[in-house]
Amino acid sequence: MATHDDAGDVHARPPGATGGVQSVSRALELLDLMAGAGTDVSLSELAEGTGMAAATTHRLMRTLLAHGYVRQLPSRRYGLGPALIRLGEQAGLHLGAAARPHLDDLAAQAGETVNLAMLDQDMVVYVAQAASRHSMRMFTEVGRRVHAHSTGVGKAVLAELPDAAVLRLLERAGMPPATEHTITGPEEFLTELGTIRSRGFAIDDGEQEVGVRCVAMAVPEAPTPTAVSVSGPAARLDLAGLEALLPALRRTAGVLAELYATEGP
Repeated sequence: MATHDDAGDVHARPPGATGGVQSVSRALELLDLMAGAGTDVSLSELAEGTGMAAATTHRLMRTLLAHGYVRQLPSRRYGLGPALIRLGEQAGLHLGAAARPHLDDLAAQAGETVNLAMLDQDMVVYVAQAASRHSMRMFTEVGRRVHAHSTGVGKAVLAELPDAAVLRLLERAGMPPATEHTITGPEEFLTELGTIRSRGFAIDDGEQEVGVRCVAMAVPEAPTPTAVSVSGPAARLDLAGLEALLPALRRTAGVLAELYATEGP
C-alpha cells in the first residue's frame, strides 16, 4: 500500500518481485518518486532515491521516455510525461463508472447533484456525476479540471495531505480567484484545511461559483486522493441543509472506500 512520509511524498515499494516483474516494479517506483517530488528530477536523484544503480536507472528511464511516461527537459532532468494523463483519465472514468450507482443513491437521498472527483497532478478532475431531480440544478462536465483550492472536493482531498505537500501544490498551480469568496492566500488556506480535518468535511460557499453551495468528504484510503460531494443552489441549500446531508455523504464515502479496496490489487 502507498504511504505518505513526513514530507508528504508517496512511495510504493512492491515486495519481493523478481525477473521481469522486478523491472516493472522498479519502473513504477521511479514514477512514484517523480510524482512525489513534485518537480523535475535528475538521474542521480532518481538513483539515490530508489537505491538503484545509475546504469539501471538510466536504462529504465530510457524505456519510460520512449513510451511517453516521462519526458526529458533541455536541462537533462526528467519530468512526468503526457502518456500518464491519458492513463489517469481512463482510470478515473473506470472508477467513476463503478461508483455511479452509489452516487445515484446519494443524489436520490439528498435531492441535489452529486459529484465524484480525484486529484490529478495539481488539479482536481471530475470523474462522475449523478444529477439532481430539480429542473434548476448544478452541472459539472465529467472530465473537467479545476483548481483544488476553490472547490469543496478539492479542499477535501487536500486536507488529506500534509501541509508541506499542499504548499508545494499551491505554489505550482497558483491560487487564482474563481469568485470574490475564493481563498487566495496560502496561510489562510492552511487554516481552512485545519478546520476541515477537525470536522471531517469541506464546504464550498460560493468559492467556485457564486450562488452555489457544496459539501464534500474525502473517500478514506482511496488509491488516489478522491472526494464525493453534494452541491446545489444556495437559495435551496443553506448551511443547515448542508450539515443535514452529512450522514448520507459519510455512508457513501465509506461505500466507495470499500468499492475501491475491492477493485484494488
